[in-house]
Amino acid sequence: MVLIESESDDEISVIEEPNPPRPSSSPPKSTEAKIDGGDDSEGFETASEREVSDNEEEGERKQDAVENQEPQPSDNPEKKEDQVEAVTDVESSQEKALEDANEAKMEGNKLFGNGLYEDALSKYELALQFAQEFPESFELRSICHSNSAICYLKLGKYAEAIKESTKAIELNPSYIKALVRRAEAHEKLEHFEEALTDLKKILELDPSNDQAKKGIRRLEPLAAEKREKMKEEAIAKLKEMGNSILGKFGMSVDNFKAVKDPNTGSYSFSFQN
Repeated sequence: MVLIESESDDEISVIEEPNPPRPSSSPPKSTEAKIDGGDDSEGFETASEREVSDNEEEGERKQDAVENQEPQPSDNPEKKEDQVEAVTDVESSQEKALEDANEAKMEGNKLFGNGLYEDALSKYELALQFAQEFPESFELRSICHSNSAICYLKLGKYAEAIKESTKAIELNPSYIKALVRRAEAHEKLEHFEEALTDLKKILELDPSNDQAKKGIRRLEPLAAEKREKMKEEAIAKLKEMGNSILGKFGMSVDNFKAVKDPNTGSYSFSFQN
């Protein structure tokens, strides 16, 4: 038992005596006290001490939790760095390839200007190899195909010129120069209908294009003449085939008269001896 005797307003003396048996089980109340000399009493803690103690215990529990916590999986910074480097390498490689492609194209243009069409072709092909299939290089590739087409035109290789022009137009459908070159190659091969189709497309894109207008005026009669010629050739072949069959029966196609219907353009046939 602790008896507290008041000696003064500033100090508290603590006298310890044997504790008598307590009739109840209620816990003893803690008492804040000061002994003579102003020192804190051993075995008692002030409110401020409890706060510090509680904070320290809480900090220790948190520290233990942190130490015992299993490491969480996280992104590997080295892997991220490798990915960034890989993307950078790809971009640098593409830029270098496009630079090389442009340089090869310019060399091809110089060779073409000097009339060295075969050598120019090789440079345009090299430029296309550098450019490969980069989406951002479609304009460069279209130009190289179109330039290759005009080289083939100069060399008299019209079928190859059509192929290269077509590749250029597939990459850039509104590429007028490529359309002009393909129309020229078609005309050289007497593909007048195909040439007219390209020239009409040019007029759609550029209604003031005089070259296309002149080409259409020149090619339309040639196309009509060729259509008539092809029709006559088809009729001659049909007659030949008919005679080979009718000859077995002592007849020929000359025994049949064809009459054209002016309204429909179709033909009706009548037998004549």
